[in-house]
Amino acid sequence: MNPPLSPASAATPERREFLRKSLLLSIPPMLGFTGIGKVFAATGATTAATYSPSARARGSATVSVRTYGAQGNGSNDDTAAFQAAIDALPSSGGTVTVPAGDYVIDPTVNVRLRSKMHLQLASGARLRAKRNSSERAYVLMVYKVSDVEISGGQIIGDRDTHLGTTGEWGHGIMIRGASRVTVRDMRISDCWGDGVSIGGAMVTGAPTIPCNDVVITNIVSTNNRRQGLTIGCSSNVKVYDSEFSYSNGIAPQCGIDIEPDSDDSRTTDTVLIQNCLIRRNKGNGILSYKRVKGVTVKNCTLEYNGGYGLLTVGAISGYIAQNRFQHNYLYGAMFSAASKSYQTSGNVFKNNHTRMHGVNTATTPYVTMTGLVAGNNGNGAHIAKTGDSTDIRVTSNQYAK
Repeated sequence: MNPPLSPASAATPERREFLRKSLLLSIPPMLGFTGIGKVFAATGATTAATYSPSARARGSATVSVRTYGAQGNGSNDDTAAFQAAIDALPSSGGTVTVPAGDYVIDPTVNVRLRSKMHLQLASGARLRAKRNSSERAYVLMVYKVSDVEISGGQIIGDRDTHLGTTGEWGHGIMIRGASRVTVRDMRISDCWGDGVSIGGAMVTGAPTIPCNDVVITNIVSTNNRRQGLTIGCSSNVKVYDSEFSYSNGIAPQCGIDIEPDSDDSRTTDTVLIQNCLIRRNKGNGILSYKRVKGVTVKNCTLEYNGGYGLLTVGAISGYIAQNRFQHNYLYGAMFSAASKSYQTSGNVFKNNHTRMHGVNTATTPYVTMTGLVAGNNGNGAHIAKTGDSTDIRVTSNQYAK
């Protein structure tokens, strides 16, 4: 298995610009390929416009959780005070501010956000999950609402002090059946389940309500027990400039798991993952699992993951471009179980399948090749597909041992 590093070394949200620059510098020039710098410049502008506060509609009212009794002293249960501040917003919505401090939140109750609101945490504000034994518990809940923004500060889960032994749904932020939601500029760590979970809201006797138009940008989600990020039943999800790392504890243990809920009628479509660092997860870096359509992974680094850098299982259509895959325990990218209609181009693959080859961080020359590059052919084991996967188009990529 690839050697882990301490999760404490994971990035802080302020590294967004650093991540963008370092990802750009990590990709060597492709023969016949130009314009990477232009892509990053355009991406930066697009990202900033997308998560601007003006992108989510809300009123101008502002209230502080301190006004409603939150103490932020690390011992008082501040759940009710947070909810009271949110409920005090007028019908037009507004902003709830959270000054610096340590706020204990009971995730078995959770703080429920409303439509047309911004939960704005100061950089020194930390929401700490209260110890509990529940299989399902969420610090923040965004349920069947719209025009919501969450920004700043940290969420720290209870994985190290959890009182139970079962379950995998102790999430930092739970987003279900919501639309027009932005989560930005945060660090989320040590959750019993996922750092962030996006999915559908089940309604008795009616179709599941999917999430739509969710933006995750400039977050660090690290050392969570199940996933850094789960993208379930939803459409139009964008993930920018973020780190997903050190997922470990209960399967799948991925950096990002794109997987609809178990009902066969639920799907996930149109997902963009761009300028992200996905590293040292015990499972795969990115997993795209069944009834998933239209996933683009671009300008990301996927490294030192304990499975594949990227694995598709029965997924349909995607574009994998200008990424760096390196030092993953299995192949850099694997298309399996009747996956179809993927294009992989302009990527850099180095020293993957460390299970076979060991970790090699030495500088070695890159070779430009077209088509699948798998097996022990002197260039490592980088891209492969199963025989039942079709229309897997692999154009020019670069490879090194």
